[in-house]
Amino acid sequence: MVSSRPAALLVHGLGGTAYDLGALGRTLEDADIVTHSPVLPGHGGSPEDLLGVGWEDWVESIRNEYRALKARHKVVHLAGVCLGGLVALEVARRENHQDRLALYAPPMFLDGWSLPKMTWARHIVYRIPRLAQKMRVPEVSPFGIKNARIRKAIQQRFERGDRFHYAYIPLMCIREVDRLRRQLMSRLAEITCPTLIVHADEDDITSPRSAHHLVQHLGGPVDFMPLSNSYHMVMVDNERAEVLQRSLKFFNSAPRPQRVEQACGWTAFAAA
Repeated sequence: MVSSRPAALLVHGLGGTAYDLGALGRTLEDADIVTHSPVLPGHGGSPEDLLGVGWEDWVESIRNEYRALKARHKVVHLAGVCLGGLVALEVARRENHQDRLALYAPPMFLDGWSLPKMTWARHIVYRIPRLAQKMRVPEVSPFGIKNARIRKAIQQRFERGDRFHYAYIPLMCIREVDRLRRQLMSRLAEITCPTLIVHADEDDITSPRSAHHLVQHLGGPVDFMPLSNSYHMVMVDNERAEVLQRSLKFFNSAPRPQRVEQACGWTAFAAA
């Protein structure tokens, strides 16, 4: 029997884990929404595991998770942070997703203030496979965090070798992010579900240009939440409480299946 209890599929960011999502999963669970936070291919081990993983692998893994949830729940929401937002967008497009979609700092453009001025040159390096496979993009301060206390804690976790996030990303993996971005650019109008976009004005990885582009080109209604006191990791930075509150309101505003009594006396859909 398909449950009327809604579910939410949460997708972490590049090189990350469920830590990227902060308390979103716990907050939704407390609101009686079943949450799933799978690990993307190439993640959860070592950075070298990302070599040979393509953007299609990320999309298909989440697409399979989505279909499995859809088989058990009438309502399945999607949410993603950073790369997870791009993956969620493509899954929403391919599955004609009509429940809620939440995007946290989706990088439609890699143009944040902390990126090196020569970031554009990566497209030249991509053409030299051996060099691109050897090059690493390290995680460096500010780590997408404006809050100094949290930033220091993250620095300490990196120094201890905690596996909450990769210390670097192979450049070839960034190429796959670029390919996914290009895949989406001309197809955004095909995504017609209600969408929440949360983006910081001072995002150090992807400027608000990304959010504005999505607001302009997505095919469905968009709820935009700009942030004035955060960087890229909006789920764990200064305004995390406000983001969680807005997210909960967004997901809870979705219509829920009503209890339907059949002639044979059994309930097809339990009330949420």
